Amino acid sequence: MKKAEIKLTVELDEGNNPENILWESTDSGNADKVPAKALFLSVWDHNYKNTLKIDLWTKDMPVDEMKRFFYETLQTMGDSFLKATGETLIVEDLRDYCAHFADKMGIIEGQ
Repeated sequence: MKKAEIKLTVELDEGNNPENILWESTDSGNADKVPAKALFLSVWDHNYKNTLKIDLWTKDMPVDEMKRFFYETLQTMGDSFLKATGETLIVEDLRDYCAHFADKMGIIEGQ
């Protein structure tokens, strides 16, 4: 069985706010830690039937990039949901909402 590790390192300031986020993966082909400005991590807890979440972003994450990050996250959640369930109609609704979100946030789709 193949195994891979994903490691997240979060450097905090004195108020426990993220200053730096670094991630690395044993399966990435890149030995370096890669900096990130934000992360959303969701894990399904089968025993309790709920989601465990970590949402972090650094103090210097630009608002326009956060808007784009949310937009792209919503889009890829639709991809994942379609792949996992085959529910095309609701994913089409999510895509419509993503277009609305992009419009309201001033994000040009496809860029």
